[in-house]
Amino acid sequence: MAAILSLLEFQLNNAQELTKVLEQERLAIANRVSKDIESIAKQKITLIEQLQNTDERVRRHPDVERLSNDPELSPLVTQIRAIVSECQQANDINGEALQRAQLSFNKLNNLMQQSQGKLGMTYTAEGQTKNVTTLGTNIKA
Repeated sequence: MAAILSLLEFQLNNAQELTKVLEQERLAIANRVSKDIESIAKQKITLIEQLQNTDERVRRHPDVERLSNDPELSPLVTQIRAIVSECQQANDINGEALQRAQLSFNKLNNLMQQSQGKLGMTYTAEGQTKNVTTLGTNIKA
């Protein structure tokens, strides 16, 4: 009994830590701090792997049947499931926010490339367009 209880407590701590990491990720995405987003993603992956490994250890534990009917274990399992479900929702929201940020970046990048192309474009005497990179900035006096 003590071994499965300690596994559940470890699982609960990991789930609670994942909640904190997902909140940090949300803030990093909102503030567009890419180096933080990357390091937080690594933390998140580590916690998710720990949750999966512990879940597997619980699943193989000889007392696994007690999880649903033991008055001490059952509330812990319910709490862990609720936190993990909240984490999945937060992760989905963060993923959507990252996708929107990436789309915004791509649009801005495309606009900048288009405007740079127009700034360096001129016309030849025949009326054809010509890209010029200096456009009067290399005048020698």
